[in-house]
Amino acid sequence: MRYFNVAGAGWPDLGDQGIFNLVPIALDRLTRGEQPQVFGNDYSTPDGTCIRDYVHVLDLADAHLAAMDYLDREQRPYDTFNIGTGRGASVQEVLREVARATGLDVSPEVVARRAGDPPTLVADVSRIRDTLGWTAGHDLPAIVASAWAAWPRR
Repeated sequence: MRYFNVAGAGWPDLGDQGIFNLVPIALDRLTRGEQPQVFGNDYSTPDGTCIRDYVHVLDLADAHLAAMDYLDREQRPYDTFNIGTGRGASVQEVLREVARATGLDVSPEVVARRAGDPPTLVADVSRIRDTLGWTAGHDLPAIVASAWAAWPRR
């Protein structure tokens, strides 16, 4: 199972505090009184910022259940599945959603690109959809809102 950017929380008291992708990175910086950083705004994307696929942690759990059922099948032609939504959101789109969910001013600081960052990285979810019948059920607003609801207010 190849996970794309897993974020969000299943319940407000069970939030993941790992700082591993843009959603928690932005929440962490904002709650410390800092603005998020945007690593480059000159990519060949509609708004110039990188595009990534974000998947809700509850959708990830659901994908695992679908994979467990798959293991019971006699025929299993695939051993790798991408877990994502198949839709990307730019850094600017994610930060706008963070502003909407938190009510905080999110005026990011644009800094130099990070070496090796591709402009777009989105899951091809056709195999898991066609083989397991699985699709993500949560969108970016739900991911960000649930992450914020579970974020510690230091």
